[in-house]
Amino acid sequence: MKKFEDLGLNPKLLKAVSRLKYENPTPVQEQSIPPILAGKHVVACAQTGTGKTAAFVLPTIQSITRSSRKKPVPHALVVVPTRELATQVEKVAKVAAQPYEYKVRSVVGGIKYKPQLERLSRGVDVLVATPGRLLDLTDDKQIDLSQIQILILDEADRMLDMGFWPPIKKILNMIPRDSQKLLFSATIGSEINKMVGAHMKNSVKVEIARKGETAQHIIQSCMPVEHSQKADLLLALLSRRSTGKTLIFTRTKRRANMLARILSKNKIKCQAIHGDRSQSQRTRALKDFTTNRIDILVTTDVMARGIHVDNIDTVINYDTPVSPEDYVHRIGRTGRAGQKGDAITFVAPEEMLALRDIEFLMKEVIPAVDLEDFPYREGRTIPSEKRLAVKEKPKPFQHRSRKKSSRPRNRRR
Repeated sequence: MKKFEDLGLNPKLLKAVSRLKYENPTPVQEQSIPPILAGKHVVACAQTGTGKTAAFVLPTIQSITRSSRKKPVPHALVVVPTRELATQVEKVAKVAAQPYEYKVRSVVGGIKYKPQLERLSRGVDVLVATPGRLLDLTDDKQIDLSQIQILILDEADRMLDMGFWPPIKKILNMIPRDSQKLLFSATIGSEINKMVGAHMKNSVKVEIARKGETAQHIIQSCMPVEHSQKADLLLALLSRRSTGKTLIFTRTKRRANMLARILSKNKIKCQAIHGDRSQSQRTRALKDFTTNRIDILVTTDVMARGIHVDNIDTVINYDTPVSPEDYVHRIGRTGRAGQKGDAITFVAPEEMLALRDIEFLMKEVIPAVDLEDFPYREGRTIPSEKRLAVKEKPKPFQHRSRKKSSRPRNRRR
């Protein structure tokens, strides 16, 4: 097994590695750090929780050089989809940058504009940003991207899902063409491949896991249930099983709030966290969850890759995700660093097709289980034990189109 000393990191970075309490490099770190240090474009695909942040932060800090300007301008830019992920990257980057006395700043949406401007006015070497706020700053000419030496797109597929691709294209056109570009993600789709072909030619590809692969230590199961019985099933499940630190995913922010209220009424310590919550509320909820002040955090897909909390025991998909990739990211919050985890998915009859899409992506069937003595209604759909969802891709649902009439329409004049 290789050590960080074998990857080309200099003594300053090795001290930072020690402060970050990293022992041995993970596969994505081992395969990504050397080509990044060599100045090559890198496209890395790896499961969540495999150490991707350090894989790009450490070599980036070592590679950039500060210009002779009195006030530092950013030479490295990390673009992330959520505020929580920006906080995580900033935290790691600050430790790594300390021996170099580089200034690391983050700018994100949903937070007051003026305080962020004040921090930027004191100089920045490494900038971590969400796309919308970054474009606000560039449009107001508050930040200069002309000196960017390395651009990192973290969780690129999530930014694509969230509609951030047009802003990303604008950002790519603002930075120098010869800048080094790094793309890290858990899945690589066709749109990302187009961007790679246009902006990252001759890039080194690092693939730690095939598309749809999940951590081996996660025990997956699905529970068929009528949609109207989901809340009752969840309460019964939580009362009968010791789920430990639990993360529950819903499809919408409204359902997250509703579910958090139901759990609280039943004296279960929980909070909801999603895009409509203020930054202070989100920070407090994550802190309470991390420090075990609450047992359960209810969230949405937007937060699936922004939540980085160690030792999550159970992930419950209260709503089956429509996107199979979202399922992979959701359950990737547990079973991290070789630890065991449980992933339970509630599946209503109308969600069976989504379940088949997930199974096709992962090339495996998720076992269906029942909660003993729970009064299930007869209307639920139980997946067949003999289903071969992995052999052929399910046909997407198609709306019937009306036949066009040959009669001319009367147009109003």
